Amino acid sequence: MNIQHQSDGRRGSFFVEQDSARIAEMVYVMAGPKRMIIEHTEVDESLKGKGAGVKMLEALVDFVRKEGVKVIPLCPFAKATFEKRPDLQDVLN
Repeated sequence: MNIQHQSDGRRGSFFVEQDSARIAEMVYVMAGPKRMIIEHTEVDESLKGKGAGVKMLEALVDFVRKEGVKVIPLCPFAKATFEKRPDLQDVLN
């Protein structure tokens, strides 16, 4: 599964594309230079149960660790996953 990242500096997403269409997406907004809010995660039925949401979150965590950014997970999926994964919690604000 190829997780891609797109950002305009203020808003961005981690996503999976298939046939030029996004079939999974985790959307965020920057709340200052070193704080990110995860707003929403959506996964197409074709990827349900395949770990796409978790893989996008792991890619996001790798990115923020490199950038020194802290995360506020407003998205229910991201929040629940952080609660289950202590190995990712170091990036929480």
